This record gives sequence, structure tokens and C-alpha cells, in this order.
Amino acid sequence: MEEYINITLETLEEEHICCAIGDKKHQEGVNEKKEWLSKRLAEGHEFRKLNARGKVFIEYAPLEKAWCPISGEDYLYIYCLWVAGSFKGQGHGKQLLTYVINRAKEQNKKGICVVTSQKKKPYLADKKFFQKYGFEVVDNIGEYELLALPFTKAKPKFNDNAIKQSVEQQEFTIYYSNQCPFVEHSIQEVKKTAEELQIPLIIEKVDTLEKAKNTPCVFTNWANFQDGKFISNTILNGNSFKKLVGKE
Repeated sequence: MEEYINITLETLEEEHICCAIGDKKHQEGVNEKKEWLSKRLAEGHEFRKLNARGKVFIEYAPLEKAWCPISGEDYLYIYCLWVAGSFKGQGHGKQLLTYVINRAKEQNKKGICVVTSQKKKPYLADKKFFQKYGFEVVDNIGEYELLALPFTKAKPKFNDNAIKQSVEQQEFTIYYSNQCPFVEHSIQEVKKTAEELQIPLIIEKVDTLEKAKNTPCVFTNWANFQDGKFISNTILNGNSFKKLVGKE
């Protein structure tokens, strides 16, 4: 039987957090993620992973404390479920999700929710996987969908501000937070590229729960706005930023 462990405040420093294992360019992002995570663990946030050197984990939190523009009472919100590389096809996704479902029932929650999309996209949960376990679409903003596994009639919903999918400023704008260890390096790279090309760039860091609940789109981890409109949640680097602004 595979061994899974939950990261705690006592083990956070010594444990890897799966995504950016051994990649030196992301070390600052890993440190920022662990700092963010250290504050969330006391709020009921859990990071459960396979006790191995690989990308096999699930990360979730009480919806009321989750950094997402979603409202609902007594739900758990899944940030990320990731099984990669040679670990695929071994039932890890099923075991991790089943664990969270059981945890939700033990805690007398009203259900579990996760953000996905009508078509499979990078950085988003696979809709079909969750539907196999009874998750259903309970809300949507365009192609982005809120799936839930409700245990009662109560269901979560996207906050009104997320429906906007737009910002007032016309300059290229990025909203981001340190939920993901990849974003810190990417933010610095995009900033440098924008400065070199003399392209106006606005960076909005989501660094409080209040800001997260009030973002003008579905995403708080990374969101790109161009000409005032949300265009994607794709984490950019210098080259992909150049393509978007037509400076390649």
C-alpha cells in the first residue's frame, strides 16, 4: 500500500511540495509558497502527497478560507489535484480524491467543489475525472465551470465580482498570488521583459483572503488581462509575453 502524508507546520520546511522539485530557478517561488502555506495550515488548509519524490498530491481548504472568488457554506475547495509522470495510471488520483471526500464527511461538510472548464485546459482540473465521482456543474462563467459534489441541497457559486472578467486599466495586467511555486520566477521574467520592451505592465498581487474573494475573474493564482479583458490563466514567461503583446 502506498504511503501518503499530510504536510504539517513541523514538517513543512523539510518536505518538498511536489511541483518544482530540484529546479533551482524556482527556489524563490518554493520559499514563497511555503511561507504562504505556513499561514494557511492553521486555517484548515491541507496538502496531502505521496511520500515519494514526484508530483502526486492534492491541496484543499475550507471554502470560507480558500483563496478563490467562490462563496458557499461548509464546503471544501480543491485547489489542485496533480498526478504526473510515471505515477500516472496507478490509482493515485482516485485515492487522493477519495481521502478528501471522506474528510469532508467526517467534518460534516455540505460538499466539495473545484474549478474546471468545458474543455481540458492547462492548470485546471480534468472535468471528466471529477464527474466520475459524482461532481456536477453548479455554476459557470463562460467556459469556466464550478463543479461540486454536494451532500445536501446547498451549493456554492462564483462571486459576482468574478463574473466581470475585466479590469478598468487597458495596460497589460497580471493578477497573481504565491499559491503556486512557479509564479514568482515567471513574474520576475515578465517584469524584466516588459521593462526591456518599454511596455506598460501592471502587476496586482493577491496577498490577502479579501483580495482573493474579490478578484475580477475566476482565477487568483495567475490571470492575464489585455485591453481590459481577461484572456487566460496561463502562467507566462518572457517569450510568451512577447507573443501576446506582438513584440516577438
